[in-house]
Amino acid sequence: MDRLESMSVLLAVVEEGSLSGASRRLRSPLATVSRKVAELEKHLGAQLLIRTSRHIQLTDAGRAYVEAARRILEQVEEAERDAGGEYSAPRGELHVTAPIMFGRTHVLPIVTAFLKEQPEIDVRLLLNDRQVSLLEEQVDVAVRIGHLVDSDLRATKVGEMRRVACASPAYLAERGTPAEPKELSAHDGVTFRGFKNAPEWRYRGDPPVWAAEPRRRLAVNSTEAAVAAAVAGLGVVRLLAYQIEPELRSGALVPILEAFAPAPLPVSLVYPEASLKLRKVRAFLDWSAPRLRARL
Repeated sequence: MDRLESMSVLLAVVEEGSLSGASRRLRSPLATVSRKVAELEKHLGAQLLIRTSRHIQLTDAGRAYVEAARRILEQVEEAERDAGGEYSAPRGELHVTAPIMFGRTHVLPIVTAFLKEQPEIDVRLLLNDRQVSLLEEQVDVAVRIGHLVDSDLRATKVGEMRRVACASPAYLAERGTPAEPKELSAHDGVTFRGFKNAPEWRYRGDPPVWAAEPRRRLAVNSTEAAVAAAVAGLGVVRLLAYQIEPELRSGALVPILEAFAPAPLPVSLVYPEASLKLRKVRAFLDWSAPRLRARL
């Protein structure tokens, strides 16, 4: 039995919350994942997981073992990076994550150019509107839009992003254009719930803050679906400016309540403190930060 591999499988099971989730993440058959966990438990002579039809739960022994396994794997990974020269020269695999549409529009071109300049660095670019844990998923750099709450991470601000409320011209012609946020309660709305800190229906003005919302006719977790529904005239949508830039330019969507728009959200490059020891991370930050600022 490869104990390090078994530890990695166990951590994947715990982080994904199920054997099937770990199977998908590791791209390994479910039977293999289950067998490796069982072999580890047999080797230790202790039950680590309590399995039910819906989820798994760690035993006391399992919690203690997972904490120790996580430390061991981190130390092994650091030793491998050191031996491979990642601390002395920019080389190795760099893990970067960004929101889907923002990443496709702004991050991917920067990564492509970066790879041409750094032949010894490979990049794994994860585009996901779910906010991932950098430490648990071993991500080196994340692009985050919004106010940061994780004090264990460092951040470099690269710009700001406006939040825009808008609707199709046909919808506004039929239902009228709201002049104040409080009028939104008489309108239909499309809600996007992709980000953990999704754009709120809040405004500034006099009085300073409202929390007026339209009646939610449709809630989706895809930017494309929210935009398409708004363009089709389903109601008012509120998204980040980059998500609807083509529709605003073409007139397919019309901004509303611009005088009451809240302050823009910061756009930041976020990374663990320890990642700064890696030359590949410093090289990417030095390359991407000024280029993102220029784009934003």
